[in-house]
Amino acid sequence: MNRRKSRSLGASSPLNGLGTQDAESRRKRKTTEIWQVLKTRPVDVAALRRMAISEGGLLNDEIRRQVWPRLLNVSVDDIPEQLEPVDRDNNKDFTQVLLDVQRSLRRFPPGMPAEQREGLQEELTDIILRVLVKNPQLHYYQGYHDIVVTFLLVLGERLATALVEKLSTHHLRDFMDPTMDNTKHILNYLMPIIERVNPEVYDFMQQAEVGTIFALSWLITWFGHVLSDFRHVVRLYDFFLACHPLMPIYFAAVIVLHREEEVLDCECDMAMMHHLLSRIPQDLPYETLISRAGDLFVQFPPSELARERNQLTAVSTFKDFELASTQQRPDTVLRQRRKEIQQQQKRALEAQRGTVAVVQPTARRFMRLAVMGLTVALGAAALAVVNSALEWAPKLDLLFP
Repeated sequence: MNRRKSRSLGASSPLNGLGTQDAESRRKRKTTEIWQVLKTRPVDVAALRRMAISEGGLLNDEIRRQVWPRLLNVSVDDIPEQLEPVDRDNNKDFTQVLLDVQRSLRRFPPGMPAEQREGLQEELTDIILRVLVKNPQLHYYQGYHDIVVTFLLVLGERLATALVEKLSTHHLRDFMDPTMDNTKHILNYLMPIIERVNPEVYDFMQQAEVGTIFALSWLITWFGHVLSDFRHVVRLYDFFLACHPLMPIYFAAVIVLHREEEVLDCECDMAMMHHLLSRIPQDLPYETLISRAGDLFVQFPPSELARERNQLTAVSTFKDFELASTQQRPDTVLRQRRKEIQQQQKRALEAQRGTVAVVQPTARRFMRLAVMGLTVALGAAALAVVNSALEWAPKLDLLFP
C-alpha cells in the first residue's frame, strides 16, 4: 500500500558527522577544548556533557576514558587496582551469560586475533558476573552484554566494571527488574512521541497494530545490538551518557520518524511493518538524529508525556526539566509524575465541586510558549538536555576537585 509522504523529520544534513571541508580543523579545535576542560579544577561536568552531545561527540576513545567516568560521577581514584575474583561455578547466571558472550563475536573489531578476542570475552563474562554478585537486586537480561562489551572495548576491564555497575543501578535499573513490566512501560512512551510529531505515521502504525516490540532491542542495548559500525555505537553512548536516562526512547522515535516515507509505503500489516522497522539502516544521519532527539526531549519532556497519557485536563504546574531526584530510576520519574497527576486530577475535581479554588493556567501557557519557541538548533536543546541530565545524575560528593 502506498501512502502519500506528508512531513519529513529527518533528511541528511551537513551536521551528519564532521564531514565538511573544515572537519579536521573543527575536530582539532574541539579536542583542544575538551582537554582544556579536563585540566581545569574543578572539572566543568556540564561543559563535558555539552561536548558529548554536540557534533562529533567525544571524538576518540582516549577522551572517552577520561570523560565517561565523569558523566557517570565515578571517581577513578576509588576504583580498586585489583578486581575481585569471580566464582563462576556457583553463579546462577553464569550459563546464560556464557551463551550470550559466545554469541557476541560480531561485537568485536573485524580482524582481531582469536586469542585476543577470547581474552576479552573472558573479561566480559567476569564484568557481568561481578556486577550481578555485588548487586543481587539486579537481574540479568539478554542484551545486557551488548552494553557491557562497548564499555569493555573503550575502557578496559577495570574501568568498565565500575562504570557498568553505576549504569546498571541507574540508567539501566528498570531493565534489570525480575519482570519486563517496567521495560514495557518505558517502551510505551515511543508512540506518543511519534504521534505529536507526525500523526499520519502514528495512525498508520496503529492501523497496522505493529506495537513497539520492534524497538525493544534498541532500548535495552542502547542500539549496540543493531548497529554494525562501532563508531556509531560509541557516538550514541556519548549522547546517552550525557543525557537523561530516557533519551534512548526519544532517539528510537526519531529513527522511526526519519523513515516516514518507508513506513507509509509499507503494506499496512503487522508482520511486514515489524520486519521493516526492526532492521535499522546503517547509513542513518546520526548527528542530525541526535540533534532532533534533543529537540523532541525539549518539546515533549517525559513529564508532559506522562501527564498526557493520563489524559490530564486540569491545570498543573509545568515542570519540564524537574525530571528526577538523586536516586530515581527512569521509570520512577514517570510513575512519580503519574501520582502527581492523579493528585492534581483529584484537586481539580474538588475545585469543580466548589471545595477548592481553580488554579489559573497562565503559568502553564507561558512555559508552553517558552518551550515551543526554542530554536531547533542543537545548542538550545543541548542546554535543556544537559540541565535535566545534571538534575537526574547521581549526586555524590565532589569527586573531581
